[in-house]
Amino acid sequence: MNKIRKAVFPAAGLGTRFLPATKAQPKEMLPLVDKPLIQYVVEEALSSGIEHIVVVTGRGKQAIEDHFDISFELEQLLEERGKTEILAQLRQIHERSSFSYVRQKKALGLGHAVLVAKDVVGSEPFAVMLGDDIVDSEVPCLKQMIGVYERYGGPVIAVAEINGPEISRFGVVAVQQLEERVYRIADMVEKPPYEQAPSNLAIIGRYILTADIFPVLERTAAGAGGEIQLTDAMRKLLAKRDFYAYKFVGERHDAGDKLGFLIATVEFALKRPDLGPAFRQYLKSLKL
Repeated sequence: MNKIRKAVFPAAGLGTRFLPATKAQPKEMLPLVDKPLIQYVVEEALSSGIEHIVVVTGRGKQAIEDHFDISFELEQLLEERGKTEILAQLRQIHERSSFSYVRQKKALGLGHAVLVAKDVVGSEPFAVMLGDDIVDSEVPCLKQMIGVYERYGGPVIAVAEINGPEISRFGVVAVQQLEERVYRIADMVEKPPYEQAPSNLAIIGRYILTADIFPVLERTAAGAGGEIQLTDAMRKLLAKRDFYAYKFVGERHDAGDKLGFLIATVEFALKRPDLGPAFRQYLKSLKL
């Protein structure tokens, strides 16, 4: 079985839910405490054994490429000033992995973004990781999923329980349970009406896919929202091979939503030993 070495990061979206902040900067570069959103997900990938990061970008996303590149002047300055700890943080990502960047010329949906990465991914199995979903877990979410992939040998989709009408914002799976937290997928549907959702298990932004998804994506027409939906392509491929759903261990933060972003900021700040105690005291002082 081939090792999961590559991860695709779709980052070409316009970030309209965060306007005006995202008018001139990528949504993926918005800081969660003191790190950009995309860095949290890249670090999860690297901690899961990923060696090659493939970022699907678009117009106005140059800051992402610059962020993960070497900054000679900045690193030299930090070295001269003895800022060894922050210097090590800046270097750790570009020293541990390689990056490729491909352009999605039009925002035609998640399925199209994955398809744009086809030539870089090649024939290998690969991960897809969305920067909107920040998963706080002791064992990285993707690493948990790779364990499932290695046991079952097929594509794995991360799912979380979503109760109530909010489920209609997600792809949703119908499943048969195989073991604790692991399911065989019987069907999946993109953004169903609440009353028609086949379960309360929603697809979140972590996937392990195989290269046979690419020819299916090439034949997939625009679906919900006028976009090429990855869920639609996976559903077609489901007729030919088994897909698995994994209910990961950890807390998911929807950082693509303003309220979710604020909640994640508070949660991550409170966990920081350098910020948490003082921030906790400040929050207790508020007259809410």
